[in-house]
Amino acid sequence: MTVEDQERQSEIAAIEQVVATVEHSQNNELPDDFVGLFREDAIWTTGHGKRLFGRDAISAFTHQTLPGGLKDMTVTFEVEHVLFIRPDVAAVKVRQVYRTSDGQNVGTPLFVMSKEDGKWRLTACQNTPVLDE
Repeated sequence: MTVEDQERQSEIAAIEQVVATVEHSQNNELPDDFVGLFREDAIWTTGHGKRLFGRDAISAFTHQTLPGGLKDMTVTFEVEHVLFIRPDVAAVKVRQVYRTSDGQNVGTPLFVMSKEDGKWRLTACQNTPVLDE
């Protein structure tokens, strides 16, 4: 493996850690941990199409919905593909599965992430449900 390949794998591992933190913060209803992953000027579109502009709006929404929002439910996130647009900007396709006693719902978020001060941050994100899987 070349040095370039090793560096790319290291960046992918760091991106996967951000996605793992999204999963952990949602399953454990930790809104501050979730909100802390975003850039100050981030854009988030929820799975129901609500558009949120900026970390403050994302925080207000998350603090309203996350506590209790996953009652009797768990969610998993799996990085399916990473496209580096630039070395410090990546489009990350994620497979999201919400599980309840009644079954599961699948989503397919797209996280555009940017590397800021050595840390990957959620920058522009769209959460989309999958109707048939």
